[in-house]
Amino acid sequence: MCMNKRNYQKELDREIESLEEGQVPSLFLHSCCAPCSSYVLEYLSRYFSITVFYYNPNIYPAAEYHARVEEQKRFIKELPAEHPISFLEGDYIPQEFYDCARGMEHLPEGGERCFACYRLRLEKAVREAKKRGYDYFATTLSISPLKNAEKLNEIGEELAASYGVRWLPNDFKKRNGYKRSTELSREYGLYRQDYCGCIYSWKERHPETL
Repeated sequence: MCMNKRNYQKELDREIESLEEGQVPSLFLHSCCAPCSSYVLEYLSRYFSITVFYYNPNIYPAAEYHARVEEQKRFIKELPAEHPISFLEGDYIPQEFYDCARGMEHLPEGGERCFACYRLRLEKAVREAKKRGYDYFATTLSISPLKNAEKLNEIGEELAASYGVRWLPNDFKKRNGYKRSTELSREYGLYRQDYCGCIYSWKERHPETL
């Protein structure tokens, strides 16, 4: 029997509606880049005090990584927000990504290698959220039409159960979230990369370099 797919946006609505009046929970938000974070921060900063956690050892090359970090920090500084938004950079150790992708190097984008990368970054995020006493954790990744929101939420819920930090359900591409992120990117002049971030996505986007 075919099961209805979950609507993570409606689940997020219900989570926000459940907050007591005047309550501003803390959210530890993993971000992959400033453009993907743009709409998410505009939206969620109305309800949460947010720390943007920039942990992306998958990004290749190092110059690309550092460019994305600086753009993320600039956007946070320039975005008007109802509640505080802070920034925390994780360690940039590309070998952590290569270890998690071992044996899956030749798989196409969007499959098991990407799922392993989701888990790597989300597990680092939930560990930090637990250590620092945050109420919720989440990721901006679901805003991309190329990212599997169902898998992201599945991993997030599993980690939440293991670590005892609440997962904020989401599918940020809904309600024109992705469209709004492109508008904000233009408004703030954000650098928008033309590949996801890892060396394998870079090679798929630039086959002429092989």
